[in-house]
Amino acid sequence: MKKDFPVSARLSNDDLLPDKEQKWGWYSIFAFWMSDIHSVGGYVFAASLFALGLNGIEVFISLLVGISVVMVFANLMGKPGQQAGAPFPVIARMSFGVFGANIPAIIRGLIAVVWYGIQTYLASSSFIILLLYFFPSMESLAHQTLIGLSYLGWVGFLSMWLLQAVVFMFGMDMIKKVIDWSGPAIYVAMFLLCLYMIERAGWDAIHFNLSSKELSLGDTLVQMFVAAALVAGYFAGPTLNFSDFSRYCGSYRKLKIGNWLGLPLNFVVFSAFSVIIVSASIPVFGEMITDPVETVRRLDSGLITVLGALTFIFATVGINIVANFVAPAFDFSHVSPQKISFKLGGMIAAVGSVLLTPWNLFNNPEVIHYTVDVLGALIGPLYGIIIVDYYLIKKGKIDVASLYTEAKEGLYWYQNGINMKSVYALIGAGLVAIVATFFVPVLANYALFIGGGTASVLYRYLMEASLSISSEVNSEVAKPEFEQV
Repeated sequence: MKKDFPVSARLSNDDLLPDKEQKWGWYSIFAFWMSDIHSVGGYVFAASLFALGLNGIEVFISLLVGISVVMVFANLMGKPGQQAGAPFPVIARMSFGVFGANIPAIIRGLIAVVWYGIQTYLASSSFIILLLYFFPSMESLAHQTLIGLSYLGWVGFLSMWLLQAVVFMFGMDMIKKVIDWSGPAIYVAMFLLCLYMIERAGWDAIHFNLSSKELSLGDTLVQMFVAAALVAGYFAGPTLNFSDFSRYCGSYRKLKIGNWLGLPLNFVVFSAFSVIIVSASIPVFGEMITDPVETVRRLDSGLITVLGALTFIFATVGINIVANFVAPAFDFSHVSPQKISFKLGGMIAAVGSVLLTPWNLFNNPEVIHYTVDVLGALIGPLYGIIIVDYYLIKKGKIDVASLYTEAKEGLYWYQNGINMKSVYALIGAGLVAIVATFFVPVLANYALFIGGGTASVLYRYLMEASLSISSEVNSEVAKPEFEQV
């Protein structure tokens, strides 16, 4: 197989070409997951599982099972990116074709825009606490609204929007620094908040049965299964495009170590803090508070309020940049590499997040679970197609030169740069997942797995006719010097 294909200008720029240094170690991957997990949104999501009727221990077990599933998918989705040094949309070219990969790129990019807006809105709540603490007179701005958000809310939202944009514009080196520090910072704050709440409530007054529902053993197991599926769905987005970060990792072994530390181990500790703080809020405030920002706001210590708000701002900025800024930056850049750079792609996402008015999305108490269901229905099929293609069809081999060329001899050219078999599998599985989400309520929480499973079967079936030529891709990974045309 010829390895010196010229690189197409329509398929590459400096951000999309393979990373040659790959200098990230296990800690950077660990810190990535800390930044992704340690957020106001993650805390609220974990606490919201009590609405299923589960007690604290049952929620804790469900979280552990769900996050273990996430780790398995992170290992699967991260390996091709680490192997080739390429971001998610480029890796998707193996199964969708060099131009067909724009389909999964746009899907993932649009989903990230929605979450970017929601996380920015959540961070703005912490910022508003600081504003009112130092400038109480600004409370008057809370009584007038514009497009569903108060003037004070607009001040907070736009301030967080600008802060994240500034960090992002400094590039991946600055983003890595934010990743390395934001996760540990929230640990310190959560630990101190946990101790403070225990001291205020008294350990004997803290009970972990926070649900008003009485479930039978069978119903409890069903709801725990639902909770675990929701956890997997909540992290489906960043896990799908994990190649955007695994591409910088020096080895697959380091990648797996970082995933183990950052997912099951880290999530267990964070969830324990969350459950204790939520449980302690009942004796302290007389009601269950599932929002850490509200918990901090109600405390009678000015120092704790300020430090807590600052920490939640820092943590939410961290998750938003790594999970919802980097992904669309690569995805939108992939659509037109020579016109849209990594930074411009990120700014397109940032502007789009404002136009979506995320505060209106978030004002429904069921919006988190609803969003998770839709997320799973849209991207579950992408998991099935990419995993089956890389591990079963391509046997774990990547021809890097073919990822960046328009040469018809390239392995990922298919038909005019598009693999229609993956498109058919995506459409078919997507329809099945959407029907399950909106028309079969009992299956809605499993949309990620329904879509992924259906797509994997469809794609494997459609590709069977091509298996005879799949041996051509079983060459060793090549990282040639490219010739720009």
